[in-house]
Amino acid sequence: MQQFLTAIKEPSVFSSIFRMTLAMICGGIIGLERGYKRRPAGFRTHMLVCIGAAMTMIISQYLWAERGMSTDLSRLGAQVINGIGFLGAGTIIVTGKQEIKGLTTAAGLWASACMGLAIGAGFYLGAFITCVFIILSITVLGRLEQRLRSTSINMTVYVEFLEASDIGAIIECVKSMNIRVYDVEIIRMRGAEGLHPSATFSLRLPKKTEHSSVLTAISSIKDVCTVEEV
Repeated sequence: MQQFLTAIKEPSVFSSIFRMTLAMICGGIIGLERGYKRRPAGFRTHMLVCIGAAMTMIISQYLWAERGMSTDLSRLGAQVINGIGFLGAGTIIVTGKQEIKGLTTAAGLWASACMGLAIGAGFYLGAFITCVFIILSITVLGRLEQRLRSTSINMTVYVEFLEASDIGAIIECVKSMNIRVYDVEIIRMRGAEGLHPSATFSLRLPKKTEHSSVLTAISSIKDVCTVEEV
């Protein structure tokens, strides 16, 4: 066992293969969850990011140990941290409902790159801990976040309706439930493309008010086409 641990820590062909395989596995595990949720960056993307980051650190060690180059070993790794931004930015979108999506995926890519750097540097314990914490953050804590949001007193609702005058009926409906409307943003109006008028309503609910009951009440209003919490 001691010989194996020594072999995977020392710069060699065996340790390089081991590190790349470990990076592929860890990155793939995180990507599986993103792919299951149909996110822009899934299984293969996370795997490639982690593998590339690991290879970057292996190159740094190779230049120092084999070529004798007195260079900063963290320089190439720092460029990975900076460069991963272009991938993360590509996963972040603003929907027509003025909802931002992709932030978690972008953060996951960045964290996967950091994990790959740790694997490439031979810091296996740190990489393992990072992998576990990333998985917990995007699975267990993701469910906890959804549960907390469902019981929050603040709520943002996206509504599509037939006429602009329907906004008044929607506001009256939510106020009848003792709900405070503190912001209304009209997103688009009927135009050449035949789009329905729509708006986002920022609401503050009384305690113990179910979000689903608010959505049900708004959806029962005549001429309301779409209701969704964002």
